[in-house]
Amino acid sequence: MTRRQRRFSAGKNVLTLLAALGTLAGAALVGAAPAGAVPERTALAPGVAYEEFDLPSARGTAHAHVLIVDLRDPRVRLDLLYPGAVAARSPVSRMADAAGAVAGVNGDFFNITETQHPGVEATGASVGPAIAKGHGLKAAVPNGQRFGPALPPGTTTEDVIGVGVDRRARLDTLALDGSIRTPAGRLPLGGLNQYALPEDSIGAFTSDWGSVSRVRATCGTDADRAAGCSTDTYEVTVRRHRVVAMSDTPGSGPIAAGTTVLVGREAGARQLRKFFAGEPVAVRHRLVASTTRIPYRFALGGYPLLRGGQPLPGLDDRTAAVRTAVGVADGGRRLLLLALDGAPAYRTGLTIAEVAGTMRELGSVDAFSLDGGGSTTLVAREPGASAVTVRNHPSGGAERPVPNGIGVFRAP
Repeated sequence: MTRRQRRFSAGKNVLTLLAALGTLAGAALVGAAPAGAVPERTALAPGVAYEEFDLPSARGTAHAHVLIVDLRDPRVRLDLLYPGAVAARSPVSRMADAAGAVAGVNGDFFNITETQHPGVEATGASVGPAIAKGHGLKAAVPNGQRFGPALPPGTTTEDVIGVGVDRRARLDTLALDGSIRTPAGRLPLGGLNQYALPEDSIGAFTSDWGSVSRVRATCGTDADRAAGCSTDTYEVTVRRHRVVAMSDTPGSGPIAAGTTVLVGREAGARQLRKFFAGEPVAVRHRLVASTTRIPYRFALGGYPLLRGGQPLPGLDDRTAAVRTAVGVADGGRRLLLLALDGAPAYRTGLTIAEVAGTMRELGSVDAFSLDGGGSTTLVAREPGASAVTVRNHPSGGAERPVPNGIGVFRAP
C-alpha cells in the first residue's frame, strides 16, 4: 500500500459517521467527499477549497480532485478561461495564470482533429456555446458535428452550464438568434464562430474567431461529421456595415474589429453570391437562453448528467474513462468542479453513470459533463503562490492544450 493510499484509508470510519450525521442534519456536508472516501482539504482562498480522495468503482479505484466554490461570497466568481480566440488552444494552467485565476478545470469538447478531411485544418474550437464576461463568443455546432462521446438522450450541443449576473449557477440551453439584413430583405444567420455550420446556412465569423482557416465550417453534414466538404461555398466580408470583399472559398487570417466575415454553404452560398461590393449589410446575433431571462456572465458547453437530483435516463454505464464534471448545489450558490486522476493506477476512471452518482453524493442537485480523457485537468494556486499547479495527473502524461475552461477567481 502506498503512502497516499494509507493516508486515504485512515479515518474512514470517522468520515462515514460524519456523512451519516450530515444526512440526519439535512445534508450539512454539501461538498464533502462521498462516504468511504477520506478527503484532504486545502483552503485556497476564502470561499474556494480543494480536496482529493479515492473513489471505488466497478473497475477499480478512481482518484478524484475537487474544487468547492462558494458563490455566496461576493468576492468569488467564475468565468471562462480561453486563450483570447475561439479557434485556439492552450493548457489550462497557462490560461489560469494569464487570467489571474485561483483555480480552474478544462472545459468543452472540441474540434481536435481532421483526419476525416485531409488537408483541412483542425480549428481547435469548442463544440457548444461560450460566453465570457457577459459577451457571447460562439454558438453550438449541429449535433452530428460534435466531438466526444454520444450525447445522452434528450440533450443537444446547445446545452450549457453557466453563471448569471445574479451570481447563480444553472444548467440551460443557448440557441443562436441572428439575422443578416440587406436592402433586398432579411436572411437567417445559421452560425456564429463555429467550426461547423448547418447545411444550407450562412455563418458569421468575427474578431473573436482568431486566424485559423474557416474551411472546416463547410465540411460534414448536420448528421455526419465525417461527410465530405461542401463544393458550393461563398464568403463575403462586411466592414462597417458595407460589403468590401467576396470569395468562392472560405479564407483564413485575423478578422479586424468591426468586421464580419459571412461564410455560406449550399443554399447559403447561393444567397451570398447575390451580394455586391458596397452593399449595406447589418448582421445581428445573440445567444438566447431557454430557461431564464437573466443574462449569463459565463457559460460553456458539455452535456447534463443530473437534473433535480436525478441522473438523466440513458447515461452510459459501460465505458469508463478519466472525466471532468461540474456540480451545482445550494440553489446555484455552490459549485463542485471534479477532475479524475489520469495516473496509471487510476486510469480506468468512471463511467458517465458513475460520475452522475458521484456528483449526487457530493451534494449536487444538477451536474454537467465536460471533456475528459487527455483533456481532464484541474489546477489550483496555493495561498501565497505566484502560479497555479496541476493537481491531477493528465492521462497523456502532460497537459493537453484545450480551447476553454472554467476559471475560479477571488477578488482581493
